[in-house]
Amino acid sequence: MKPPLKIGVVGCGYWGPNLIRNFRALPDCRMHTVCDISEERLRHMRSLYPEIECETSYENLLNDTTLDALVIATSVRHHYPMAKSSILAGKHTFIEKPFASSVAQCEELISLARQKGVVLMVGHTFLYSPAIRKIKQIVDNGDIGKIRYISARRLNLGLFQKDINVAWDLAPHDLSIILHIMAESPVSINCRGAAHITPGVEDVTSMNLMFSDEKSAIIQSSWLDPKKVREMTIIGSERMIVYDDVAPQEKIKIFDVRVERPPHYDTFAEFHYAYHYGDMYSPDIKQDEPLKTECQHFLDCIRTGQTPLSDGRRGLDVVRILEASSASLKLQGAPIRLDPAPAVPDQPAPSRVKDAGSRSPLAAVHSKPIGTPQVQTGR
Repeated sequence: MKPPLKIGVVGCGYWGPNLIRNFRALPDCRMHTVCDISEERLRHMRSLYPEIECETSYENLLNDTTLDALVIATSVRHHYPMAKSSILAGKHTFIEKPFASSVAQCEELISLARQKGVVLMVGHTFLYSPAIRKIKQIVDNGDIGKIRYISARRLNLGLFQKDINVAWDLAPHDLSIILHIMAESPVSINCRGAAHITPGVEDVTSMNLMFSDEKSAIIQSSWLDPKKVREMTIIGSERMIVYDDVAPQEKIKIFDVRVERPPHYDTFAEFHYAYHYGDMYSPDIKQDEPLKTECQHFLDCIRTGQTPLSDGRRGLDVVRILEASSASLKLQGAPIRLDPAPAVPDQPAPSRVKDAGSRSPLAAVHSKPIGTPQVQTGR
């Protein structure tokens, strides 16, 4: 029997404790060390998990040769330097979303991970959600016909960030889902927003993505709404899906409704749209915790050398769109074209594979890499 993988988690603020809890619960993992600059947070972690070592020095984690992997759950501005140090130390690295603060940083981290032969994974948790996996299956089977557009709303009151705007904070969830479902990259993006509370930090944004063949997606993000909303609507030519992540039951509802135009007509009087109203049904979904599945997938990738579902390229695709959205915001919503970019090579099998078996049911499916942002001309 192979020894458990030893994990260190950096950051015990908002999301770090959830990662610590899930890694600690996995049988083939030892949650070995947590790191935070706050002694108060570390005391709380000790009270919950007295067997876990606590550190205030990140350097000590980097120098600990017994640690197999590091999980980075800090502020976005720390993702790149901490991840780079972790990879250079030869450790498998898991980074919470967004991957880094720029496309250039993402590309460097992907290249370094390839050179060092370590697994690099980004925390796009919703890709591991049973609901999203079910939606992906429905779409790929052609059950809703051709996708026309996707509308997403992610709203709540706070949590306000100081170093990133609401698009960088909330939209990565919806972007990762949309790219996964569409299985292609947008050709252009425009984004508008407003900073009501902190000057220069938008707390409300509306992002529009244009894909090939007239497909589109709209993402609304807000820190200023009184009610928590996590909703996505996928409009197909045959049926429509409504996904409500906040709903305790029936998170997915499929509506057998559509609108059709007549194939041909001779006069304007003969032209009539056809509206079809059918049944609504909600498929049964097993309620597994997505974060637990994601953490297990990271361990499986370390042991087998498979490429993570949410690998560095997926993280890069999302950051490329976020970077373009920031450029559009500065131009008062002007569209930014995303030209095709050279593909980033796949991660090779890690050099420190420990086991040939895998229990992960997830397939490593990749979207096309997204191109370089450019200001749209000819407006």
